[in-house]
Amino acid sequence: MTHSIALFETNLKSLPLLHRGKVRDIYAVDENNLLIVQTDRLSAFDVVLPTPVPGKGKVLTQLSNFWFKKLNHILPNHLTGIPPESVVAQEEREQVIDRAFVVKRLKPLPIEAIVRGYIVGSGWKDYQRTGAISGIMLPQGLKEAEKLPMGAIFTPSTKAMAGAHDENISFEECEQLLGQTLAQEVRNKAIALYAEAADYAVTRGVIIADTKFEFGQDRAGNLYLIDEVLTPDSSRFWPADQYQPGKNPPSYDKQFVRDWLEQIKWNKQPPAPVIPDDILTQTIERYEEALNRLTK
Repeated sequence: MTHSIALFETNLKSLPLLHRGKVRDIYAVDENNLLIVQTDRLSAFDVVLPTPVPGKGKVLTQLSNFWFKKLNHILPNHLTGIPPESVVAQEEREQVIDRAFVVKRLKPLPIEAIVRGYIVGSGWKDYQRTGAISGIMLPQGLKEAEKLPMGAIFTPSTKAMAGAHDENISFEECEQLLGQTLAQEVRNKAIALYAEAADYAVTRGVIIADTKFEFGQDRAGNLYLIDEVLTPDSSRFWPADQYQPGKNPPSYDKQFVRDWLEQIKWNKQPPAPVIPDDILTQTIERYEEALNRLTK
């Protein structure tokens, strides 16, 4: 696959910039719609790395589009169907083609809806320490990366401000933030979205170990799936043929970059180190393989 020049950040003059996130640049289209552009920025340990991953934003956009369509019957999403290139100036179209959505303006919920089907990452650390994740007691004697025997669990976290770390919270704390009814709806929808996606992915040789959903509401209080969905940035994808409980499998995501950062003993404070070419190439290959396996 030939790569275009990497897009580290957008520079659109035709629309007001509202926010630059770790990966996405968000612009106002009008009072009802936003333009979200997936750049090629990569963040690890809540720090944006100085090296963009060429084509990554396009992979995230294609995968999100695929899942939004596939899961629309469980929960409506924020896509409007308006072509992104139609809302920017002619000379800016190159910055948005294949890597942007025009979406409804919705009010994002103040939590990240994390669903775990396997025990790994911060969940594994919590379990080793307390026997539980987000206050949910788990059976004793689980191995790292094991499939959760009682099915997927909802383990919400707070959304940290830039530079801070998200904190896992209990479902009771989630109810305090959202109210009981909405918290239960979010939990039920998040688990249903994950379960359907995970069942499908396994037929394509991919295990979705865990994922993070974002939800928003319109003025009437209706719930929508927003942001990106089930991409290598928001999920842990494992090759099913290399999976065995007891060790963390290789993955189609930025875990590869995280492992390299751990190996070079980076202190996880900005500025982050430049990613060497070989690590970059292998990262791109992993993102593209995830896309091809899941959608082709």
